[in-house]
Amino acid sequence: MRKRSHRSRTVLAIAAATVLGLAGCDASGGDAPAPKGAAAKARPSPKPTPAWDRSPQSLVAVGDSITRGFDACAVLSDCPEVSWATGSDAQVNSLAVRLLGTSGAAERSWNYAVTGARMADLPAQMAQAASREPDLVTVMVGANDACRSSVSAMTSVSSFRTGFEEAMDTLRESLPKTQVYVSSVPDLKRLWSQGRTNALGKQVWKLGICPSMLGDPDVLNSAATLRRAKVENRVEAYNKVLEEVCAKDRRCRFDGGAVFDYRFGTAQLSHWDWFHPSRNGQARLAEIAYRTVTAKKPVV
Repeated sequence: MRKRSHRSRTVLAIAAATVLGLAGCDASGGDAPAPKGAAAKARPSPKPTPAWDRSPQSLVAVGDSITRGFDACAVLSDCPEVSWATGSDAQVNSLAVRLLGTSGAAERSWNYAVTGARMADLPAQMAQAASREPDLVTVMVGANDACRSSVSAMTSVSSFRTGFEEAMDTLRESLPKTQVYVSSVPDLKRLWSQGRTNALGKQVWKLGICPSMLGDPDVLNSAATLRRAKVENRVEAYNKVLEEVCAKDRRCRFDGGAVFDYRFGTAQLSHWDWFHPSRNGQARLAEIAYRTVTAKKPVV
């Protein structure tokens, strides 16, 4: 009887120690297996942060005369209130207004575009943009690189690439997560073909608007046709550069050539120079930008 009693006490002691040991491991975060499903409920896997935010809360625009609303309200004048990117005009319904609302656009969007700017000017504009620490930067530049005094004066493709890469590097030095929307350069030859039907527009063109494309607008001989073709080819090369450089940055979206492909008609062109976008044209640019920025996937 004594042996059995001693053996029973030993078994009970071992069992108690085992229970206490398991309880101690569980309490101190040991490796005892948890009930099925418990771990998933207690520690849900975090969702990865998307690389592209479709609802940015602040915006800076950089670029050239198109983004300044040049010739949309008065002849040879900027009109930033109708800018496709940051304007307040209700008819345009700019990208900033669409994303931020009217009051938000007034408080959290800025326009650093400059009429006449070329790609070489973009790095300095990007530095200004970075100082605002925006969620989104919009870029529309390149038309003035092709719109030179002559075909030979156009910005080379290699220089255009260097300028855009430098501009992106300038932004990324201080703002690695800011998103960038890049518009393609408009089809300048299309704008010539539409505007050349208006006598007033052709008189304004003589003041120096895009001579490489718009000079001698009614001349259709082989030399003039070749000149316009060279400008057109250079614009297409610029757009290829914009697409390629943007594709290397996971927080950059190119419009897929949508602005270049848009068939501007007389309603979308300034009634002063018949070359820059009118209010209607600015609204169409805003639509393209908003569609690209808010798309679930980049345009391909």
